[in-house]
Amino acid sequence: MRIVLIEDNRMLARAVSQSLRQEGHSVDWLEDGLDGAAFLSSQGADLAIVDINLPRRSGLQVVRDMVVGGADIPVLMLTARDGLDDRIAGLDAGADDYVAKPFEMAELCARVRALGRRRGRKPQMTETFGALSYERPGRRLVGPQGALDLPRREMALWEVLFDNAGRVVPKSGICDSIYGTGADVEMNAVELLVSRLRRKLRGCGVTIRAIRGLGYILQEDEAA
Repeated sequence: MRIVLIEDNRMLARAVSQSLRQEGHSVDWLEDGLDGAAFLSSQGADLAIVDINLPRRSGLQVVRDMVVGGADIPVLMLTARDGLDDRIAGLDAGADDYVAKPFEMAELCARVRALGRRRGRKPQMTETFGALSYERPGRRLVGPQGALDLPRREMALWEVLFDNAGRVVPKSGICDSIYGTGADVEMNAVELLVSRLRRKLRGCGVTIRAIRGLGYILQEDEAA
């Protein structure tokens, strides 16, 4: 998933970002509410993790602005406040879940996975495409010969292509989804990643087509 983290505690933000990236997500980190709100409005996200106590604009106001703007982005509120009134205020503002500091990183990652399962166009626990079965909760992709061994970035690539199956995904969009917006990554790194995933998907009834000058599209293989 492409996650936006809005948190002004730099040490905590780095730790959260590292843990989420190890889970295979891309993370864009903003340090204040005004910049975070602008980023979400212009770039969007699959999930937002928002602290309540932020400089320039509170996390509650960021979430309210998202709701008013019609943004369909799950929100996990992250804050040191743990009183009942604060939890209610966060949820009433439009947050989907709430974690109070201090917290265990494993719990945060589990809550992120839970929110991730609620999003998307297909609610099924197991989704099929070609001869593949994709178990989204466990991030497990199974082909005719069994489970595919996909490192986290190949799995992230599969997810962004699968979530946009039948539509062209620009290289820049793939790069943003996997590495984060503005990451200093050469486009040939994306090409190599696509090449590795394409080899592993052979015989699975799907094709990753390169559309010159545009990007890549995941399609079911009509010849399969």
